[in-house]
Amino acid sequence: MESTERLSETIRDLLEAGRHERLAQSLKDSHAADIAAALRDFPVPEQVTLFRLLNREQAGGVLAELDDQPLLELVRALDELEISGILDRMQPDDAAQVLEELPEEQAEKVLDLMKEEQSEEVQELLEHGEKTAGRIMSPDVLAVHEGNTVGQAIEHVRKAPTAESAHYLYVVDDHEHLVGALPLRRLITTDPATPVGGLCQGEVLSVTPEMDQEEVARLVAKYDIVAVPVVDRDHRLLGVITVDDVIDVIREEATEDIQRLGGAAGDETVFDPARAVFGKRLLWRFINLGTAILAASVIGLFEGSIQSLATLAIFMPIVASMGGIGTTQTATVVVRGLALGDMTAAHLWRVLRKELLLGLATGLANAVVMGVIAYLWKGQALLALIIGTALVINMLVAAAVGVTIPLALKAFRIDPAIASSVIITTFTDVCGFFSFLGLATLLIRFLL
Repeated sequence: MESTERLSETIRDLLEAGRHERLAQSLKDSHAADIAAALRDFPVPEQVTLFRLLNREQAGGVLAELDDQPLLELVRALDELEISGILDRMQPDDAAQVLEELPEEQAEKVLDLMKEEQSEEVQELLEHGEKTAGRIMSPDVLAVHEGNTVGQAIEHVRKAPTAESAHYLYVVDDHEHLVGALPLRRLITTDPATPVGGLCQGEVLSVTPEMDQEEVARLVAKYDIVAVPVVDRDHRLLGVITVDDVIDVIREEATEDIQRLGGAAGDETVFDPARAVFGKRLLWRFINLGTAILAASVIGLFEGSIQSLATLAIFMPIVASMGGIGTTQTATVVVRGLALGDMTAAHLWRVLRKELLLGLATGLANAVVMGVIAYLWKGQALLALIIGTALVINMLVAAAVGVTIPLALKAFRIDPAIASSVIITTFTDVCGFFSFLGLATLLIRFLL
């Protein structure tokens, strides 16, 4: 953060002084991630000026680091020839990520201007579904034939342009089928005359291009590997997904889950203009309005009781609020468990029992505290008993819906993260109001 702030200050000072040559040198000595972060602090015209001071390799690194909205605004301000020249020097998977953010017409123009080989590789990646292993894999995989010797393999590694970022040497047969993998460090400790086919690790963990990127990330994390090969249905080697891509996936998926739990769109960023997020925000607020009307209609059923005993209105928000925090806590843990693969339908009863026990225990604890407060406040033991009972009921409901709704959504192939407080707390609002006002209505003659 400090390096980014210092770079932003340096850029601003040099821009104001018109010292573009000095600025170009400062940018050359900076990391692409720091430059990308600094660019966000400047308006688009100045971003373009800065971007054009970078060499093409560095420009590609900056594009790969930018978030969607800043990336889109910057690229739209550049001409297609500039963009194509930069993408030609990027890794195909990074270039594909840039192109998928562009309008279709502009993306097609850029692809036409790119070098044929690079363009074909990028188009092949774009043919895979979004958020799949095929979309994020790199086709530039380091591979040798199983009949090669260690010496030949080392020579191949030396000449390969992707060797610097490679972790494994993959071994294939005559038909490009994946035979095994060999850590690069193993090569330098083995006799150069040894065939690599006899050295490689068999039964290599691999994924198909159709696999969801989140599942790929779980596998990499589970087995502590730094790269995973991608193979087709015939087990032919197509590409490789490295740990840096996996880190991006984990960050993206975690952000998406957090934002959806809060009722925001999963792909929204702090840099999105208001017009871009208006529709997404409005949808969730309409949903929230509908659930609020539903809760209000339950209160309306007991309008007579509230008119007879206005004190009931004082305690209603307490019941709703406690139910809301209960569902949020449970749903957050369950949704995260689903995202990490720890929570499955087989664990339903185990998790449900735990959450119901917690709901009962915390509900009783809150009931005792709230009952004492209600009695000291209003001097009515029965009212204290009613609100305490309602709190226990609502905590149990919160536990039940917080576990079952995310699992139900997962079963229907719907992202469980949308089981946010906007939806789940409706259940606790309705049940909380119904239990509290219902009990009060049944016993109102003893309260008046």
